[in-house]
Amino acid sequence: MFLVEIRWHGRGGQGIVTISRLLAQAALLDGKYVQSFPEFGPERRGAPVTGYTRISDEPILIHSQIYSPSIVVVVDPTLIGKIDVAAGLSPKGLIVAHSDKSPSELKSILRLNNISVYTVNAMKIALEVLGRPIYNTAMLGALIKASPLVTMDSLTKVVMERFPGTIGEKNVAVIKRAYEEAIGD
Repeated sequence: MFLVEIRWHGRGGQGIVTISRLLAQAALLDGKYVQSFPEFGPERRGAPVTGYTRISDEPILIHSQIYSPSIVVVVDPTLIGKIDVAAGLSPKGLIVAHSDKSPSELKSILRLNNISVYTVNAMKIALEVLGRPIYNTAMLGALIKASPLVTMDSLTKVVMERFPGTIGEKNVAVIKRAYEEAIGD
């Protein structure tokens, strides 16, 4: 059985719930089974937020928080060092992070050896393509480069459904550019 559990780290207002759901919807289009759910602490803009996505090729019978993710996506780089983003990460796990650091630099900061790390400067991409510091969708592009969980076609389709018109086209451009620019160790 194929089962991937993803934990997303960001802050309130950064669209963590949205990108978790977009990934789940794209996986549905690809014929997979999914779960997508948030975990909130104090519900205010800027507070740390955690989201979860499960993707499987069989029905998912687990209905709990994800404690041992195989993939962690860090949307807000200011959380690195403030919270343990790698807590519970499976021994051969993957971290995909918004960072201007190289994967090896980030791996050293996190003191992790046996995991793969991908980084992308999501803010730079968002500012250049969207003209605004909204970089959550860039992390979807980096994630599917690091681990092809869904097809680009499915992801493009769900993004265009969620954000019709020019804003959707720009978000697809952000995703594709982040896919191209994400680097792994």
